[in-house]
Amino acid sequence: MNPISRRTFILAAGAALLSATGLPAHASGETLELWKTPWCGCCTAWVDHMRAAGFEVRVTELEDLEPVKTRLGVTPELASCHTGLIGGYVIEGHVPAADVARLLKEKPQATGLAVPGMPIGSPGMEMGDRKDAYDVLLFDENGTEVFSHHPGN
Repeated sequence: MNPISRRTFILAAGAALLSATGLPAHASGETLELWKTPWCGCCTAWVDHMRAAGFEVRVTELEDLEPVKTRLGVTPELASCHTGLIGGYVIEGHVPAADVARLLKEKPQATGLAVPGMPIGSPGMEMGDRKDAYDVLLFDENGTEVFSHHPGN
């Protein structure tokens, strides 16, 4: 019998949690377009998180993401290491799949969601048992508001 890795367990548990909450894992029926740099492992781990939750992800690797971020309205204050687009919404950084599913279900008037920086413990940024508190921000050209809060430990 093959032992299950911690990462596989966490991804599977996250997908199961999405199902248990009634949020559809792939709420939009659309593909998540993602732009990332070729060398970023945490971006690849976030893609794994999204795929485990049922999202189809198409990845484009670029050396410079600044033109994409500028075109999609991601300001430096909101920036992280990867930028996505799904259902007409921008997804910036390590946004949990459950928050993306909720966004696509509720369809608020907004540009998208962002997790600025790279908080430890967010999807793709797992490092042992440590989890920093962070907010997922709903943003548009007029500013931001907290969409969800993820407590630390």
